Amino acid sequence: MVALVLFVSFIFLMLIRVPIGISLGLACLIAILSSGTISPIFLAQNLITSTDSFPLMAVPFFILAGEIMAQGGISKRLFNFARLFVGNITGGLGIAVVLTSMLFAAISGSGPATVAAVGGMAIPMLVAEGYDKKFVTALVACAGTLGVIIPPSIPMVIYGVSSGTSIGDLFLAGIVPGILMGFALAIYAYVYAKVNKYEADTTKFTGKLAFSRTKEAFWSLLIPVIILGGIYGGIFTPTEAAIVAVVYGLIIATCVYRELPFSKIYRVFVQSALTTGVILIITGTATTFGRILALERIPDTIGASITNISENPIILLLIINLFLLIIGTFMDTLAAIIILTPILYPIAMSIGLDPVHFGIILVVNLAIGFITPPLGGILFVASGVSGLSIAQISKAAIPMFLIMVVILLVISFVPAVLLF
Repeated sequence: MVALVLFVSFIFLMLIRVPIGISLGLACLIAILSSGTISPIFLAQNLITSTDSFPLMAVPFFILAGEIMAQGGISKRLFNFARLFVGNITGGLGIAVVLTSMLFAAISGSGPATVAAVGGMAIPMLVAEGYDKKFVTALVACAGTLGVIIPPSIPMVIYGVSSGTSIGDLFLAGIVPGILMGFALAIYAYVYAKVNKYEADTTKFTGKLAFSRTKEAFWSLLIPVIILGGIYGGIFTPTEAAIVAVVYGLIIATCVYRELPFSKIYRVFVQSALTTGVILIITGTATTFGRILALERIPDTIGASITNISENPIILLLIINLFLLIIGTFMDTLAAIIILTPILYPIAMSIGLDPVHFGIILVVNLAIGFITPPLGGILFVASGVSGLSIAQISKAAIPMFLIMVVILLVISFVPAVLLF
């Protein structure tokens, strides 16, 4: 009965457009009050204990680092660097958008931040070069999903904390899937440009230009090297790496590139604090939601129901993927990870999945959910940047969505791709 009240309250609050974090919290409170056996103190305690985690401290620092990079002129230099090497081929500017998103993803750890930073600069530029605005915006949105697949990744941090899986191992396992996804999107950009007869970039590749753009982008390109190299070299933890990224980003944005004046740093910190506040509210309320489900033994019931459908690991893995793709269309990524990990993790282990493998499957599914309405967090950012409607962007993104699902299936059924 408590679980029914919990779900009905949550769905009703979502339907009337109450923010996800508040919906989760109010649903928990209503369920607690209706139970008669759980004290309201349970909600207050979980809001504190769920965020009292050293690994979780990486989240606000990666958010701050991404905000600094977005405001510090880094995306522009990364785009010029990528454009240098692929601009002269058909669809080169579209491919450069994908490569820039991949590079920025290795800095920010956030999909929406990647779209905002790359899209705000690239969409007007490509439209001026004759590219269709709907295609460019959809490409930026789909490439933005790489922000949570290529490490560092905020959802991977949340999954690592929720499941006890090594965050460093998750980061390492996310590299190849992210490259595969980026490569597939780049091929689509090439084919689309070929079919629509888009002209290649007329800028000639010269040694002097290569040296100039590499020099401009050098300090930006060092960021993922420092973050990932430091983690895998045993120099610092993922949380410490996030702090290093903030300090390094501030130095190059204010003192080297000088595109982030000291007068704007306050605004960057405020925006990061607001984003962090939203994420931590979702983390706390989603954790409470999950623990109430655990008290009601809902994970065991759902797990038994799924495993009763079939004993075939392939069928079960397909069901898990389909379930996650559907959940990603209407639930926030971080809330979904916190709530679903206790439910699906035991099933994944029972069919022989590695915890890291399952974590990547979970994150990639929910990353694809970023570009699927009605929630589609990245779609709203892309819409705000381009001025196009969610429907226009979604329609243009359908072929890329299908390509990403194919890559997801490869990741799911060929674990050696990410675990080697």
